[in-house]
Amino acid sequence: MPLKINMRKTVFLLCLLLSLSACKSSKKTAASSKKTTRTTAVAKNASPASNASIENIIKTAEKYNGVRYKYGGSSKKGMDCSGLITTAYNSENILLPRTTGALATTGNWVDVKEVQKGDLLFFATQKNSRNINHVGLVTEARSGYVEFIHSTTSSGVITSRLSEKYWYFAFVQARRIL
Repeated sequence: MPLKINMRKTVFLLCLLLSLSACKSSKKTAASSKKTTRTTAVAKNASPASNASIENIIKTAEKYNGVRYKYGGSSKKGMDCSGLITTAYNSENILLPRTTGALATTGNWVDVKEVQKGDLLFFATQKNSRNINHVGLVTEARSGYVEFIHSTTSSGVITSRLSEKYWYFAFVQARRIL
């Protein structure tokens, strides 16, 4: 009988730890500021075709607004942060890595002051850590204002602002795919 109680406590603690952890679709990955090759070559001044693609990617991501969080999920039944990104880009036939860690080395590094719609924002949400474990998609960007859509463990798919204290201090890097 005592073994069953200890096992229940262990299972309960594991469930509690999983529910409290941030959106984490990969093992811990150190932040990378090195520039990597782009998955698709696009000029700095984006063409109307790529602007349309970016708008479609954002619209696809926004269709999942309010969908609950599910680790490894990429559908209306549940979505995690990297699942939201890969699903949105997939709508334009752009295949991206499935994990947050792999996404953090895809595309080109972008200074936060130069962030544009469609760029990816990466965060380290674990206390006292700079290891990337969360990603969001920029939906609006203008001087001093960045808005992004992402999937959180607590609220599911939502839109947030980079200026919010929590996200501001958790921000690690931005990357451009298109």
